[in-house]
Amino acid sequence: MTTKAADIHAAWRHLPIGTLEQVGGIRRCLILAPHPDDESLGCGGLIAACVAADRPPMVAILTDGVGSHPGSRAFPPDRLRAVRAEEARRAVSLLGLPPDRLVFLNQPDTRAPRDGPGFDAIVARILGRLPPDCTAILAPWRHDPHCDHEAASKIASVVAQRAGIPHVAYPVWGWTLPPDTLVPCPPGSGVRLDIEAFLPAKRAAIQAHRSQYGNLITDDPDGFRLPPELLSVFDGRFETFLIA
Repeated sequence: MTTKAADIHAAWRHLPIGTLEQVGGIRRCLILAPHPDDESLGCGGLIAACVAADRPPMVAILTDGVGSHPGSRAFPPDRLRAVRAEEARRAVSLLGLPPDRLVFLNQPDTRAPRDGPGFDAIVARILGRLPPDCTAILAPWRHDPHCDHEAASKIASVVAQRAGIPHVAYPVWGWTLPPDTLVPCPPGSGVRLDIEAFLPAKRAAIQAHRSQYGNLITDDPDGFRLPPELLSVFDGRFETFLIA
């Protein structure tokens, strides 16, 4: 079946309020973020809530993020890679996450593997880093309109199947789909997590990704900039999680 994006968004906004245990399991979870910043946008409140509950998650950043400003001479790939990694470290620290809970998988931005030997290698690496008490893996919604988000969803699905744990999805770019876009799935079931107590920390974590706001890297007019319509979605009281 197909569903209009407007109907999916409406359904997401009316999901029941859920608990931390419904999203991340009863112990710890692993959050797979396609790029540095997705962890803060989609799961910043969840990360802070897990830390507060003495269940700090593992956060794995799939790609190096250097595709955001390909035309910058001041920030060539090696420098931008280092900047984006440091931004991610700063962001998760603002959420209370210890540094040893952050892992960089360093796949090439916009070219995260979706099949083949590279895909199998990433699955194996993540399986090797799963905490022994991991009870869920979180990754973006499989219809997020970005190739690396699709790759992260596929990777998480395989990891979840092999580890025997739930695969939970969090929409990021899916929130920006035009209302009349037809999506080949129903809205899905899940919960909204009330993160009001952790919203200041989440806001600070998102703002830590300075390179994505357009003020740090100024010599690439076509470089990426977090759009206001996306930022507004993630400035609210709830985070959305779809549970298969």
